[in-house]
Order: sequence, then C-alpha cells, then structure tokens
Amino acid sequence: VFGRDQWISLQSAAETTLFQKTQSGGILLGREHMMFARHYSILKNEEKGMAKNLAAVQSLAQRYPGRVNLMLVPSASVVYPENIPAGAPQIDEKGILEGVAAQGEAYGRFIDVLPALTEHKGEYLYYRTDHHWTALGAYYAYEEFAKAKGVKPLPLSKYEKVDFPDFLGSFYADTEKNPALEQNPDVVEAYIPPDTNDITCTQSDGSILEWKIVYDATDYSSSLKYNCFIGGDQPISVIHNPNKKDGSSCVVVKESFGNAFVPFLVSHYQTVYVVDYRYWEGSISQLVAEKGIQDVILCNNISATRSGALVDAMGTVLY
Repeated sequence: VFGRDQWISLQSAAETTLFQKTQSGGILLGREHMMFARHYSILKNEEKGMAKNLAAVQSLAQRYPGRVNLMLVPSASVVYPENIPAGAPQIDEKGILEGVAAQGEAYGRFIDVLPALTEHKGEYLYYRTDHHWTALGAYYAYEEFAKAKGVKPLPLSKYEKVDFPDFLGSFYADTEKNPALEQNPDVVEAYIPPDTNDITCTQSDGSILEWKIVYDATDYSSSLKYNCFIGGDQPISVIHNPNKKDGSSCVVVKESFGNAFVPFLVSHYQTVYVVDYRYWEGSISQLVAEKGIQDVILCNNISATRSGALVDAMGTVLY
C-alpha cells in the first residue's frame, strides 16, 4: 500500500527536481541575490510549540497587564514574496501574524511590524546571505513600537552609523559557501545610540563582560559580523543610560533577531535588560518584580516561536 511516508518521499523528490536550479543546501536562491529558507509546512510539533509559547505570553500578559509587548518578526520571504522562486514551498507567516493580531490584547500589546517593513521594502531590510533582518529593518520595527507606546522615536540622524562590509551569513554557510553568494556579500550597518555605547553582559559561565552595544566588528571574520550587536547572544545583559534618572526600565526577551533591535531602545529607558531565553535560566516574572520593570518586550522571529527545540526554554523563562 502506498502510504503517507512514501508519498512524502515522492513529493520531496519531485520538489527537489523542480527546484534543483533554485536551491542549494535547503536554501532557495531567489531574485535580487536574495536567499530564503525553504519551508514545506508547519509540523505538528511546531504547531504545538507555537501554541505553548503563545500561551506562555498570554499568561505573562495576564500577570502584568499593560506591560507586555509582543513583536513577531516576519521572515524576508513575507516582505519579498516576489523574489522567491515560483512555486517554492513557504509557510503562511502572514496568516500567523493576522491570527495573533485577531486575538486583540490577549498577548499584551501586539506590535505588527509587517506593514512598516512592507512600506519600506525598497530599502535594505534583510541580509541576502543571512536569515536576520538588518538594523534598518529593526529601526522601522522600533518606530512601530514607539508609536504603540505613545513616545516619539529618535531619528536615525541622531545615531552614529557604522558599516562592516563583506558579511557572509548563515545562508552562505548552509549552501556550503555558494560562490554566487560570495560574490555578493552583505554589509552590516549598525547605529550607535547617542546616550551610551556601554553594555554589561553576564556570560554562560557567570563571568561579567564589559562590552559595547555596537562593537567594532571590522576585524571579525566574514561570518561573524552580525555579532557586532550587544555582544552577541548572551544569557542576560544590562544597559544603563546615564542621561535618564526617571527609573524607567524594560526587559527585551529575544533570540538573535532582537540583537539589532535593542540599541534603539537605549534612549527611552534608564535601564534596559536583555534576556536571551535560549541561554538564561532565570524567571522573567521574578526579574520584573525584583527590578520594578515597566515594559516587557518580546522580540522574536516567527520561526523561533514555533521551534519545538525552543519551547521549553521560552516557556520556562516566561512562566
């Protein structure tokens, strides 16, 4: 009997043949030298993972009404569907965003960044050789957060802009260093906050690292340029703004997409805490209570929220 497993194998073989000229290492080679992750569908365990993570966010929003902000960052494929190879398999992330938005304030304040990213899609919002958004993409998301919070965003002209060229990111590695990507490397553009560029990171071994919010990555290898932001993926970090004395504070709960977003928050708070739920073993509820934190900002790529591997990590931190 021709069963489900055999059908999936046949379907996979057919799609591999269809896309053999437009994919490499599971990465779709799109137009405008853009790369996209290939996603056939959301698996059952991913559906459960997303539901569990959203339930954790909902619980947090109920415990801290008015303080929780949920930002789900879409993948480049949602903003640039016209650059994906025709017929390529992709998950309906836009539908996921619309579903979350339809729940109103069940998950706190939902920051829908897709319209802003779509409006500015003619600009450099996502890397071509890497799965992350650029700092400019993160800035437009920050503007949406500021709008939702009712504060005035700081213009980009107030930041010191620095560039780190020749970035070859995760897609380049996943394609086993495709020569076409190597010939079109990215530039990591970063914006140094005007109030301070200092950040204190607590590393996985408990040691303290005094670092820079935007570090000079000029001498970093081509694959590590994105690590110029906030010292990379540290369990917990803190930024103190010397120009604010109002006791304002926030905590950003994130994976690596949040790294480029954090620098834009510095001017709005006296203290910014940054938690990477993949590596931190503490409790957001306890941190909020102990530090009197006003705003909890969850900034994550959609794919991270459905990841079965990250469900326990996120759930443990948020509860």
